Amino acid sequence: MYNNSFFKKILLVATVFVLYSCDKDYNEVGGDIIGGNNFDLASTTYSVLGYNLKTGPIQSNNLDVNPLGIYNNPVFGETTANFNTQLALSSFVTSIGARPYVESVVLTVPYYIDESKTKTNATGSHVYVLDSIYGPQMAKMKLSVYESGYSMVNPGPITGYQEQTFFTDQNDLFDTKKEPTVLNDSDDDSQNNEFFFDSSEDVVDVKDSLTGVKTTKYIAPAMNLNLNKAYFKTKILDAISSGKLASNEAFRNHFKGLYFKVEKSGSSAGNLAMLNFKAGKITITYNQDLASTTGGAPTREKKTIVLNMSGNTVSLLKNDYTVSGSAYNSLPSVGDNVAGDERLYLKGGQGSVSVLELFDKKDIKGYDSNGNLTSGPNGVPDELDDLRNPGKGKKVLVNEANLVFHIDASAMTGADEPQRVYLYDFKNNRPIIDYSDPTSNVSFPKKSKVVFGGLLKLDATTKRGSTYKIRITNQIRNLINNKDSTNVKLGLVVTENIANTVSSKLKTANSFISQAPKASVMNPLGTVLYSGKSTVPDDKRLKLEIYFTKPN
Repeated sequence: MYNNSFFKKILLVATVFVLYSCDKDYNEVGGDIIGGNNFDLASTTYSVLGYNLKTGPIQSNNLDVNPLGIYNNPVFGETTANFNTQLALSSFVTSIGARPYVESVVLTVPYYIDESKTKTNATGSHVYVLDSIYGPQMAKMKLSVYESGYSMVNPGPITGYQEQTFFTDQNDLFDTKKEPTVLNDSDDDSQNNEFFFDSSEDVVDVKDSLTGVKTTKYIAPAMNLNLNKAYFKTKILDAISSGKLASNEAFRNHFKGLYFKVEKSGSSAGNLAMLNFKAGKITITYNQDLASTTGGAPTREKKTIVLNMSGNTVSLLKNDYTVSGSAYNSLPSVGDNVAGDERLYLKGGQGSVSVLELFDKKDIKGYDSNGNLTSGPNGVPDELDDLRNPGKGKKVLVNEANLVFHIDASAMTGADEPQRVYLYDFKNNRPIIDYSDPTSNVSFPKKSKVVFGGLLKLDATTKRGSTYKIRITNQIRNLINNKDSTNVKLGLVVTENIANTVSSKLKTANSFISQAPKASVMNPLGTVLYSGKSTVPDDKRLKLEIYFTKPN
């Protein structure tokens, strides 16, 4: 993250300029005629039908970020998130010196840090606040790390050069094939039976085994686990002479990867963190004899082998929807797609999508190509038809169109709230036109595309989420101005990464849904929103809001 104050000022000015430019672009249509004698400013709301679709198990391999831990959500039940990853050599090793001795084996996975809340003390030490941690802070869990026994094959002849597909519900596939634990056999419960995501700065006193020199290192918070030295001496160092570290293909056939498993520890409920495992690594530090080139005594030298957590990965989720009397448990797989559901349940991971249909479905009239009223339905909602045909020679000029989703605050009591939701073309599984919003946030990429929106808005009093607002101005303009355009169904999901619009496959597709946004699979959270059903109170009801310049 960037903490330089000058950079922040430049970023602020640039952001304001971009927002002004975008706002100007969004509103300039009809701008010269606003206030003219033949036009009136107007705003109107239109109906939106919404209903829920559960995804069931969904593709979860090679995500950008992955959850690890246990999260108990009062609305959506309990999720246990495990993880499996391949490893890759940072450099190939084909030979090793005499008398190799493993000094240390350390597994490191950095935590996400909220740098805006990080403090630096007068001594130079730091007080950190972790980002993307859900559930009780410092809640303890049992963490186990095993050598994986399942081979995640890379694209090639065996797979028909296609990527293997793994799903959220395949935990047993990896659990039953796990090899021995790679954690250090010690009495240090902090890294296994009582593990927690520690925000403390890691202060490490290091004594060089060769020189005896002592140094102190200050390290930002991360998962730092001491692994079994004897295990890695046998598995890694002793395998060098047989060529098993001469290429990544040979290495992955020899060492299939790591399997991370979490379980409850005592009465602790546990918690869950989003982790960038791809930035993780195992560092093996060892000493070896280097033969003298002059015939003298060998020289003892220190060497390292780094195993990166890159390659194929899979996020493995176990869901217990019955915990805490979860309301989500009683929801059908397919909601009411005729009358609509009263609440929209958005859930990430192995979760659910909400489908939206704009405009009332009533269709009892139509218009011909000249804008003349005809009898009988034409397959277009009458509300949309009237916008397309305001009168001969006239045209509706849309200044802005929004969908504002109100959060059911009562249902979400005690639950962590997703910071963002994402609206997309559900029929074609692609972004809508308004997604092209160019605004960016260098310091917080998740908050880019601020004009398009979908960001959580907090209530000034409760400091809890109140609404999500998404701007669909160009989507509505296109529907009105291009009479051949289809009023497609829209999908709404929670998202972990607004920049990722790729879709993941459902394990069991049905006639309603076959895939969902990948960025939703990454996010472990959920939210409950009011829909557009007529039984929802007017001040909370979902509506399509259109602000336009209307011809007299």
